[in-house]
Amino acid sequence: MSVKYIPVQWNRNKWLYDAIMLAGVVAFLWVFLHVSPGLLSHEFPINPQVHNARAFGACAFVMLTVILCIGPLARIDKRFLPLLYNRRHFGVMTTFVAITHASYILNWYFAFASSDKYEALLFANTSYGQLAGFPFEIFGIFALICLLILSATSHDFWMKFLTPPVWKRMHSLIYFAYVAVVAHVAFGIMQDQQNHTFTVIFIGGGLTVAGLHAYAGWQQRKGGDKRGTDIDGWIAVCDAADIREGFAKIKILPNGERVAVFNQQGKLSAISNACAHQNGPLGEGRVLDCLVTCPWHGFQYDVTNGRSPPPFTEMVPTYNLRLNGTRIQVHRDANAPGTYVEPVPIPKVPA
Repeated sequence: MSVKYIPVQWNRNKWLYDAIMLAGVVAFLWVFLHVSPGLLSHEFPINPQVHNARAFGACAFVMLTVILCIGPLARIDKRFLPLLYNRRHFGVMTTFVAITHASYILNWYFAFASSDKYEALLFANTSYGQLAGFPFEIFGIFALICLLILSATSHDFWMKFLTPPVWKRMHSLIYFAYVAVVAHVAFGIMQDQQNHTFTVIFIGGGLTVAGLHAYAGWQQRKGGDKRGTDIDGWIAVCDAADIREGFAKIKILPNGERVAVFNQQGKLSAISNACAHQNGPLGEGRVLDCLVTCPWHGFQYDVTNGRSPPPFTEMVPTYNLRLNGTRIQVHRDANAPGTYVEPVPIPKVPA
């Protein structure tokens, strides 16, 4: 199982990111434990163990909500990109918070059961045929399993071993985990609340995640070229004047692949928008001396051939381009990763 990979080393930004994240978790738990009891009233008084469990459970829900908001926010506004770079650290921390929540639950509700506490967790309540009293624990168990899988495979080794596309699909489990957490909260914590303070926060979080993803998707499609017809395999991208020097336009092809068309010193080149490291959006990087830097983790590629500079060996597919007047067209079929394509000069407009 020896697999070559290039680790992303720890740096000042990572330490700062993690420190702020840890401080946020501590602050949330302190507020929940010492400020919120008067706000989150319950039908019956609860003991410290249950209150601690709910504090960590609420914290895990808020952290998952923030994690799922970072992606669309970074697509909407590039100023949010620094939050995206180390999002895996955020996910691992969320897993530890969720495990703590589960530990409090097991060691209070099921510690004194006549059977093993894990067996009691799974079989003490099997009323799956009714909404009232539905065993909401099953949703929490599923969400925790998803988070454990994602955390255990968050290291770059697994991304390289599984290949980025497989790794990316597997880490889409975060969405299933979030849906399970929403169901867990809906059937569980909200059942015995007298007021709806947390209910509003809970619903607001879910709507925020859904709304941001919908808006980011709409913005991305809105920014695309609606005149992008497929003529003998050639797809219209945009007008040559629409691409600033050193930057790119991203085009979604009919097969769902994304291509980044760059303007480098008055010449056009096109490569896949997905970085070979972690599928980062290369089209959001800037080109200097023919090299585009992935905004996620700093991997670089020559936009003319899709190759990383030596001694690195990462490669991404390239695409053929042509100009139809001033309209840029890209061929829908990608070249093999690392294939050189002669840049297309942009015609100079007469003064």
